[in-house]
Amino acid sequence: MKKISNLFNIFLILLFVFFAVGFYTFYNAKGVSYLSSASESCNNCHIMNEVYNEYMQGPHSQKIKGEPRATCVDCHLPHSFLAKWIAKAQSGLGHAYAFTFKLDELPTNLSATKKSKEMIQENCIRCHADFAQTAINATTNPHADKSLKCVSCHKDVGHKHGI
Repeated sequence: MKKISNLFNIFLILLFVFFAVGFYTFYNAKGVSYLSSASESCNNCHIMNEVYNEYMQGPHSQKIKGEPRATCVDCHLPHSFLAKWIAKAQSGLGHAYAFTFKLDELPTNLSATKKSKEMIQENCIRCHADFAQTAINATTNPHADKSLKCVSCHKDVGHKHGI
């Protein structure tokens, strides 16, 4: 019985340490800011400084009635509530893992995944549908590999590193 009690105590201590380290990391990484849609939260990490500065100089960051035309979230995440939070969680956990355990492998700039590129294309069409209807290949299918993408011609929109 005493052995089970000792194991339980060790388990509780390890659980406490795990949550304490997690809380510290979340606090240190300004985790609460990621719950917003503010582009500033995407710049919490130094790897995003250059991209964020390019975004701030571009047309999407220009404010209309105190709000930017588009935030990072507007372009890089789905717009349905559930899909947005799932994508945000997947991205956040992936970045947290990489910045914690793969520091030697981090790129100078992050690159969009295939899934992320599809979301970006869908968001371009969603926001610019009135123009895209008259553009070449206006029925661009983000899931088709050979279809024309908005960034094929507009590669520096948002930031100069493309996607």
